Amino acid sequence: MRTSFHRIAYEALDVCNALEMAAVDRAVTLSGLRPGARALDIGTGNGAVAGRLAQRFGMAVTAVERDPAMADLARERTAGLDVRVAEMTSTAAMDAEGPFDLMVVIGATDPAGPGSREPEAAMERLREHLTPGGFILWGDLVWTDTPPEPLRLIVEGSNTYHTDAGYRRAAEGAGLEVVSAEMSSDATWDRYVATMDGAAQAWLSAHPDAPEAGAVRTSADRVKAMFDFGREFIGFGLYLLRRPQE
Repeated sequence: MRTSFHRIAYEALDVCNALEMAAVDRAVTLSGLRPGARALDIGTGNGAVAGRLAQRFGMAVTAVERDPAMADLARERTAGLDVRVAEMTSTAAMDAEGPFDLMVVIGATDPAGPGSREPEAAMERLREHLTPGGFILWGDLVWTDTPPEPLRLIVEGSNTYHTDAGYRRAAEGAGLEVVSAEMSSDATWDRYVATMDGAAQAWLSAHPDAPEAGAVRTSADRVKAMFDFGREFIGFGLYLLRRPQE
């Protein structure tokens, strides 16, 4: 199977975003969910968060990932744990296996399926597949200042992003309570970007003649340039959202 920049970068990362696993631990602990709770990890990436939910919190996890190479990596990371990695869409998983006690949506593209680019629309769809009193752990890019329009167009190629206040309004509009919110530190951002770029450069040095080397180099340069230019406008937020008891 041919490799890609994201396969190389995500294998080197702990969490596949500008986020520390400790922040995930804090949010999940706040939920109070007990062992045996059912979780859906949408766009699991390298499977690290799914594995953490199973290993540390005793949850039964369905992790969905549409990229076959990433799904294989997630299976390697979660081997021996109560995690099922499925190459399917989130909507198929929710329809077949929901409702869930916890849905993890961290940096996922189209987390609730087509037609839900706006966070509020996505949250509304996800809420329908939560148990009453269940939680969404939502993590994504946050606009910390008004970005130049070219940057917005590049960054919002797949999803629409908000300010911190905008995400809070979106959650409330979707009928969810904001239990906690945590912004990643500058140090976390620096490690995230440096780890991805370092992994890509190391792979390129070891495989200069690989057929995919050109694509890996182009993607690595593009991602680093985007974050170097946009860093003053972009943050990363992790939100624990609760569906009220009914």
